Amino acid sequence: MTASPAPAQATESGSFTANPHLTRIRDIIYQVAGIFHPNHKLRFLEDRCGRRMKELGVANLRDYVDCLTVKPSHQAELVALLNETTVGETYFYRNEPQLEALRKVILPKIVEAKANLPLRRLRIWSAGCSTGEEPYTLALMLLEESKGLLEGWSFDIQATDLNERSIAHAKRGVYGEYSTRNIPPQIREKYFVEEQGELSVGTLARSRVTIQRLNLLDDSRMTFMKGVDIIFCCNVLIYFDAASKSRVIQHFHTNLLPHGYLFLGHAESLFGINDAFHLIHLPSTTAYGKGAHANGRKRLP
Repeated sequence: MTASPAPAQATESGSFTANPHLTRIRDIIYQVAGIFHPNHKLRFLEDRCGRRMKELGVANLRDYVDCLTVKPSHQAELVALLNETTVGETYFYRNEPQLEALRKVILPKIVEAKANLPLRRLRIWSAGCSTGEEPYTLALMLLEESKGLLEGWSFDIQATDLNERSIAHAKRGVYGEYSTRNIPPQIREKYFVEEQGELSVGTLARSRVTIQRLNLLDDSRMTFMKGVDIIFCCNVLIYFDAASKSRVIQHFHTNLLPHGYLFLGHAESLFGINDAFHLIHLPSTTAYGKGAHANGRKRLP
């Protein structure tokens, strides 16, 4: 599986004169994961390659290209390099406007849309879950709603990320003060266990979250993520070029149920990328709706 070559103007932008072997590594990452490092980020990429080269005892970038392409362990090394270059910052209850819109507007709409179905089940996908704070936050919120709006409903949250280290952290489910600073006291007491100054996600929330590694450009794997009510993909698409974004968004559209919704990061947009979704204005935030929504832009209260 490969992505189309990065646009020429993107590779020519910026003033950094790159080692040709470094640009080759950039192209490899793009082909596999759809993540493009423009010239102004090549120093970051060079630094991360340097960490891996030191670990492997490799003297130069030319030999490191071989480690990524022809050596027997090249697939494992590529994953290791992606682990170095795809670290994202996150914390619990990071985007309150999105969470409030989900609780007050989106969930009631979905409950209404599925009211006549025999199976009362809700599925949410946290795509690009990083170290797990987002999917666990969603689990906590839905657990709180299970005594009200979602009474009698089951739900599960699929959490995926490209970075193996982040996935391992998410599965461990133990977080420090910075990551947990926004958790309300009553939620801490109810759903977490304190361990040596850190908070461990309790069994009730853990049992609702399934965590796995997934490359969003892996077309074959993406086809298995069907039947989703809501997708959160926040601050992930900023690392993709237009062609890669288009592929990922088309998968999201296919995998969402007819009444489904897509949340992106506050600085992200589908403008010029995909017109199959409809922009929905919510209190202090926006989302994208699938085909069951009215054509054109729509404002919900």
